[in-house]
Amino acid sequence: MTKGNLEKVLYSKLKDKDKEAFIRAYDLYLDHIYRFIFFKVNQKEEAEDLTSHVFLKTWDYIQNNKLNDYKTLKSLLYKVARNVVIDHYRKTSQQANIHLDSPETIGAIDERQDIKSQLELTSDLESVMKKLMELKAEYREVIMLKYVNELTVAEIADILEKSRGNTRVLIFRALKALKAISNN
Repeated sequence: MTKGNLEKVLYSKLKDKDKEAFIRAYDLYLDHIYRFIFFKVNQKEEAEDLTSHVFLKTWDYIQNNKLNDYKTLKSLLYKVARNVVIDHYRKTSQQANIHLDSPETIGAIDERQDIKSQLELTSDLESVMKKLMELKAEYREVIMLKYVNELTVAEIADILEKSRGNTRVLIFRALKALKAISNN
């Protein structure tokens, strides 16, 4: 079964409040949601707590029959994750800064790769993250959703509550701004 078909089957079963389907969805998306949140809060423990909160809220959505408001399970999870992070910052009133030298950031890299690949990836990640941090938050977020989390334009539009056309324009402008920064 392809990943796309698995997601559709899980989403369908979740509409029937299937606990086993939720556990499979949790296993499928845990690392992606954690990474998304980690890049926003930059603290391992907070990212873990917020990730747990995302899945608890998602289960609550399922129990309250709110799944029909979303096109895909992935867009629901990222939307909940985005809102959990926003709520977190509202409560703490802190600014997110990614420290590229921290062991947690390096730990976000797949540990199954060999050391040379990890070093190259870490170097590339540092370079990209430095450039991304120069962008405004909206551009940084849309680039991460599209290219780091590999979401479709439709999924990003659903998460951001924008039209697909506006989302495409936002991605285009974000890439244009990133290219301008990279050329400097």
